[in-house]
Amino acid sequence: MAEMVSPPPPTLKSVHLEQLVLPPSPQPRRYFDETQMQQLIASVRECGIIQPLLVRPMGDKYEIVTGERRYQAALAVGLTSIPVMVRVMSDTEALECALMENLQRSDLNPVEETEGILRLLEMNLGIDRAKVISLLNQMANQKRGLTDNVIRNQEQVVEETFRMVGGLTPESFRTHRLPLLKLPPEVLEALRQGRIEYTKAKTIAHVKDEQFRGELLSEAIAQALSLSEIKERIRQHQALQKPAAPSLKSQMQSASAEIIKSKVWDDPEQQEELSALLARIMAIISRKSRDK
Repeated sequence: MAEMVSPPPPTLKSVHLEQLVLPPSPQPRRYFDETQMQQLIASVRECGIIQPLLVRPMGDKYEIVTGERRYQAALAVGLTSIPVMVRVMSDTEALECALMENLQRSDLNPVEETEGILRLLEMNLGIDRAKVISLLNQMANQKRGLTDNVIRNQEQVVEETFRMVGGLTPESFRTHRLPLLKLPPEVLEALRQGRIEYTKAKTIAHVKDEQFRGELLSEAIAQALSLSEIKERIRQHQALQKPAAPSLKSQMQSASAEIIKSKVWDDPEQQEELSALLARIMAIISRKSRDK
């Protein structure tokens, strides 16, 4: 039987920027905070690239696995070559490494983190997103004693994945993070881009009026509204949307129509009370006539 050959150890080297390429599929992290990016560019301009990028060989090029921001900063300041750590990796290994590197960053926004964990679970379990979500629900039901049909080895993979990521349990992810993906598209995109905080996005998402929700989202971002200011805008909008109370005249007309329709005067048990009410109404009408 042939002996398994271990992949060669990673090597540190300097490569020209022209030799580096981004992966064809989107990186786990899609958006970079502009302020932080400018700070990184300033740092690279002054000190160069301190931490090597992790890359893998792809023919005569090197595909970036982690370190896209450092690569973009190097391009911005006009560097010609940068240090990289070259490691032979499969597509799956490269994606897992990129996901883990990003998920362990403290400034990853909630949507990117949620989508990154789902992609990691899909990859580790070998199933699609819908089945991952179904499995998480089955695990929750099993703990409540409602079902026993979740495969144990899948549970172990899920639990191990969350241990690697840290900070979340399968249940907290299911109850607090998955609902993020059901936010209205424009709110979800703003949250994904880091343009608005999670608590503000969740409050705006509850607005049913699509036009007002879009306007409020734009205003909240442009004016950096606080959460209390957003809630006050919503309260004011709801107050304006409440229909005006019907006039006394329309109430009287409606009551008259209902009385005639129901023929309530035919009920012997109601006749005495109705007679008293009618006498009071006629007294009011009589006073009105005398005042003219």
